[in-house]
Amino acid sequence: MWANSALPHLTLGLAALSGALAQSYNDIPEIQIHGQHFFYSNNGSQFYLKGVAYQENYNPNGTANNDANTKYTDPLSDASKCSRDIPFMKQIFTNVIRVYAIDPTQNHDDCMEQLASNDIYVIADLGEPGTSIDSNDPSWNVELYTRYTAVVDSLSKYRNVIGFFAGNEVVSAANQTSAAAFVKAAVRDTKGYIKQMNYRQSLGVGYATADVPSRNELAHYFACEPEDGTTTSIDFWGYNVYSWCGDSNYEASSYGERVDFFSDYPVPIFFAEYGCIEGIDGGPTHRPFTEVAVLYGNMTSVFSGGIVYQYFMSENNYGLVEVNDNSVSPYPDFTSLSSQLARVTPSITASSAYTPTNSVPACPTVGGTTWAAVASPLPPAVNPQLCSCEEASLQCTINSNDEDSYAAVFDYICGENRAYCAGIDHNATAGTYGALSGCNPKEQLAWVANQFYLGSSDRASACDFNGLAQTRSPSTSAGCEALISAAGTDGLGTVPSPTGQQGTAAASSSSQGAAVGTMATPGFFNYGKAFFAAYVITALLSGVGMFVL
Repeated sequence: MWANSALPHLTLGLAALSGALAQSYNDIPEIQIHGQHFFYSNNGSQFYLKGVAYQENYNPNGTANNDANTKYTDPLSDASKCSRDIPFMKQIFTNVIRVYAIDPTQNHDDCMEQLASNDIYVIADLGEPGTSIDSNDPSWNVELYTRYTAVVDSLSKYRNVIGFFAGNEVVSAANQTSAAAFVKAAVRDTKGYIKQMNYRQSLGVGYATADVPSRNELAHYFACEPEDGTTTSIDFWGYNVYSWCGDSNYEASSYGERVDFFSDYPVPIFFAEYGCIEGIDGGPTHRPFTEVAVLYGNMTSVFSGGIVYQYFMSENNYGLVEVNDNSVSPYPDFTSLSSQLARVTPSITASSAYTPTNSVPACPTVGGTTWAAVASPLPPAVNPQLCSCEEASLQCTINSNDEDSYAAVFDYICGENRAYCAGIDHNATAGTYGALSGCNPKEQLAWVANQFYLGSSDRASACDFNGLAQTRSPSTSAGCEALISAAGTDGLGTVPSPTGQQGTAAASSSSQGAAVGTMATPGFFNYGKAFFAAYVITALLSGVGMFVL
């Protein structure tokens, strides 16, 4: 049993959070990125992350994160919880927290003010359960774009926000590397949105990777710049590393290999999660955190610190504290972490004395069994207006919202003529993307149904599909003509990025238990002709292809 230390630190909490604030989120110095390091904007001194992951009962893994029934609690919307926890964060020298999902419709002023007054910064993941890039069926679409830009809209005003993760462990297996293209498109469009909205330019956008065999290719892929005139590279690189367990060492943990690999990386690198619980004497709550001395010692020429996983105890046993209503009870590893961090004195470099010399790496190439995402082109920029414009302009459209019935229609039409579906293609290995690949399934199905209808010699019966579709008089509203023209009649054109605020007005959230459902276009559009052919043959053999028009 651990000692309950809530009462001894109650006075500390009240003192820290009452009275005149040392600084607010309006005047706390920004954290800026310069080459491979972070720096304070006010004095140019180097910033090392001494962080903790701060999210209750949440699994941030890329695949698990797409369960739309998962509930989460916004960690930045409850001021009383922030005032309860911040004093304990300061005991482990926290200067940054990582939050995995926030509700952009909530007000975060109070928590962000409390964090700023305690010199604590924030890195926020952009997704939420049910609305993030799926590892096994990836896409970059209107729903994701709206969610990501809503988070940016919500947090951009706080100067203690360092930036955002566009994905977390989306690639966690050898057969998932094609998903990296969709995350990189999200990085590109999120950075473009920040610039277009004239938000603070020190806001960074990065990616957090699992410690997987493809980690080196991933690091190069996200940092390379294959497209002239387009900024697609990440601003920082997060590494979720659990290789130092118990009293390991620099060699056995492969920390040394990571320092060598990233020594010439062009952007800041840090541990976005660390704190192994395997093989610990006394169990998971007795982590000694001996890696801290190394992370903030001989690794600081390359790494910028790290974020311990995690603050709250949960079913995965990684928590530093047990929270019961207003009572916070630290586990033994909380004390170990505090003791280890109290002893570190990382060397500080001034930005004025630092000249970056690292250059962007070459992009990995598709081949073998290790890498399946071409460097260029990336999935096209998502434009929500295009999708609504195209849908309104069609002569044959979908009148059903029953998404479970869509797959058979996709299968039939694309089996009749692959060209009908070119406009919704999203194949990261071949680098083929249709202009409508970011639209929702109903809009995409309407597009291919209309293509089928226009290509049919018997139009009288070509728009029905067992009652899913119907003909109607098309319309083209103001501003749509140019977008439709840019997409092209075959759907293979290039459409410009949207302008104006995109996220806030349309934002929805699954926080506090509201579930958000998603339905992706059938997976054969991701993986090329071989998979598509197998899908069609299977469907025909099972009778799915026998469709009544």
